[in-house]
Amino acid sequence: MQEKILILDFGSQYTQLIARRVRELNVYCEIFPFNHFPAPDETLKGVILSGSPYSVRDAMAPFPDLSGLKGRLPLLGVCYGAQFLTHNFGGEVLPSNTREYGRAKLVTVDHDDPLFAGVTPGSQVWMSHGDTIARIPDGYRITGSTEDVKVAAFRIEAEKSWGIQFHPEVYHTTEGLTILVNFVRGICGCKADWTPESFVDMTVRSLREQIGDDRVVLGLSGGVDSSVAAILLDRAIGKRLTSIFVDNGLLRKNEYEAVLEAYRRMGLNVVGVDASADFVKGLSGVDDPEKKRKIIGRIFIEVFDREAHRVQEVKWLAQGTIYPDVIESVSVNGPSATIKSHHNVGGLPEKMHLKVIEPLRLLFKDEVRRVGHALNMPGEILNRHPFPGPGLAIRIVGAVTPEKLDILREADEIFISGLKRSGHYDKVWQAAVILLPVQSVGVMGDERTYENAVVLRAVTSTDGMTADWSHLPHEFLAEISNQIINRVKGINRVVYDISSKPPSTIEWE
Repeated sequence: MQEKILILDFGSQYTQLIARRVRELNVYCEIFPFNHFPAPDETLKGVILSGSPYSVRDAMAPFPDLSGLKGRLPLLGVCYGAQFLTHNFGGEVLPSNTREYGRAKLVTVDHDDPLFAGVTPGSQVWMSHGDTIARIPDGYRITGSTEDVKVAAFRIEAEKSWGIQFHPEVYHTTEGLTILVNFVRGICGCKADWTPESFVDMTVRSLREQIGDDRVVLGLSGGVDSSVAAILLDRAIGKRLTSIFVDNGLLRKNEYEAVLEAYRRMGLNVVGVDASADFVKGLSGVDDPEKKRKIIGRIFIEVFDREAHRVQEVKWLAQGTIYPDVIESVSVNGPSATIKSHHNVGGLPEKMHLKVIEPLRLLFKDEVRRVGHALNMPGEILNRHPFPGPGLAIRIVGAVTPEKLDILREADEIFISGLKRSGHYDKVWQAAVILLPVQSVGVMGDERTYENAVVLRAVTSTDGMTADWSHLPHEFLAEISNQIINRVKGINRVVYDISSKPPSTIEWE
């Protein structure tokens, strides 16, 4: 069985980053809310307590029951986690008199302590807390200090428990990865065998056991997540998987035909369904973004349900759910208030009376791509930019019409083809053209025009949670602008979006 590290989440913005860093060390870990986590078993090798926006002195502060963990397994408290281990076991945590946010230096480090093996004195760490540990309990020993923070790190001497008031998972803690290696590989003794290849082997075996001789249907979107899920299932059960790829009429130029052909070359048992007229008709006259998403979701369920019923004796519905979706559903503060409609296929399993199977539910987005590489997935699918489920419908600001879709497809094709031709495509995480409900005056030849404006959008990111606008060369942007205006009838102005996320989102709707 796969050994693992358990991360108890107290609501920190950095919790998922801790998990990413641990997994980068080829050690599997899972995130659970502090008040809802499984009982330890033989696969659990250690526990990390996350940070939190709360103070341990708050009346509503999260207080976990660690009785089955502390003293029995290696334990590392980070920021709030360290303060909890102090406050709740006889120490004292008080509001800080000095600023404890941002960069700091470890002026003293206990190199005899296994957590700090190989960490150099003066190493930079990242602080982010308003409280500070004023007094440690009996049996605790200080193992690290900064100029302003005497108790930057401690160990509980009678057990394998540590606390650090800084964040080892962030980039600004320069030797944070060393500290995490010391904990998960050294102290916890993890073998570091969590690799894309091991995930593939484990998942294929698990799918075969879970599905048995049953049949499965899967909705393919053309994106990486559903494509990787399809290949894993194909390896496990072969032709007993039927994948359904729906053309909603909101895809890029020639995308439906190209992606369908790619799937068939990959050997998948795939059914293509052209339902474009249904979607475009359903969106007629609708300009509210959320209404557009809900209409698209409703029609997709109707089309998918109809096609899936043509497959005999189906028992399972496969979905490309990934780990951030799982975490959100059991988060400390409950499910997110707003779930984008195109990510929510709720209703399908109940409507179709199917059991759900999610081969990727343990993976982050970047891990899905690494698994795709291990599966030898073609680059034309694996390296595709993320594309929103509602497609071009949310890249047309306002009501969707066939004419607007044609205009946007042509402009989009010029931009994306230009990125690929110039070598910029793989340096950009996501790129789009947005058609605005704005017309402006222009001059073409000797005639005045009054035509549409479009926005070019390109961002760099790791997972889409945050993103910066791509600093594409001015010469390239000028070339693309010129081509769009000259070749796409109906557009006479092109602008470039230089907003980052946050505060802006990647898409405009």
